[in-house]
Amino acid sequence: MTDFITTPEGRRIAVSRQDGQGPGIVFLHGLKSDMEGTKAVELAQWAQARGQAFLRYDCSGHGRSDGRFEDGTIGDWFEDARAAIRACTTGPQVLVGSSMGGWLALLLARENPELVAGLVTIAAAPDFTEDGFWAGFSPIQRAALEAQGYVDLPSEYGEPYRISRRLIEEGRDRLVLRSPLSLPFPVRLLQGTADTSVPVATALRLFDHAEGDDIRLTLVKGADHRFSSPDNLAQIEAAVAEVLARIG
Repeated sequence: MTDFITTPEGRRIAVSRQDGQGPGIVFLHGLKSDMEGTKAVELAQWAQARGQAFLRYDCSGHGRSDGRFEDGTIGDWFEDARAAIRACTTGPQVLVGSSMGGWLALLLARENPELVAGLVTIAAAPDFTEDGFWAGFSPIQRAALEAQGYVDLPSEYGEPYRISRRLIEEGRDRLVLRSPLSLPFPVRLLQGTADTSVPVATALRLFDHAEGDDIRLTLVKGADHRFSSPDNLAQIEAAVAEVLARIG
């Protein structure tokens, strides 16, 4: 069942929570995705079968939440995640972040470590606004971004992504790979070698940069960015189970 909460910043976002034992699991979706994606739904069913508390939600401008995608920023979506966790969970949670959700989870770990008991990322995309979008823009695209405030990028997942100048500029205040990143809890990083959206180099950079005593990176040969095959879903569940076991 979907409920709605209003964040302290005034954004109305959709949430779906399941009662159960703690620590709970929170799924953070990717850019232009939502809480009805394959990974989110499968993990919700898995958590329910275990009797584990579970939360998923839609960032503003995504899914059933209010707002327009092109108006959002990494900071806005980080605030949405924090608001959902604070409003709908009790105690530190195991965060499962997919792509952009991985960046949001890392921001939560840095800014609000009291909310985090453990972390699993799936093709985490930290700093992608700078190292992906901005670094990959041509001079023409950069000029268009400056002149009209946005550029439209083709997407293999459907309609083009409208990338705003505000998204790029605000993202520079949220980068996590330029300063120390302490992750003092169990962390499992999952990355497919056939991912054309987030390269293996990003996963290796995150693995090398993060500081912690229990951080493991798993490279899955042939897995793409969706990471949603039956085997991939089982690998996600195994990683979450391992983190829960390490906490318990």
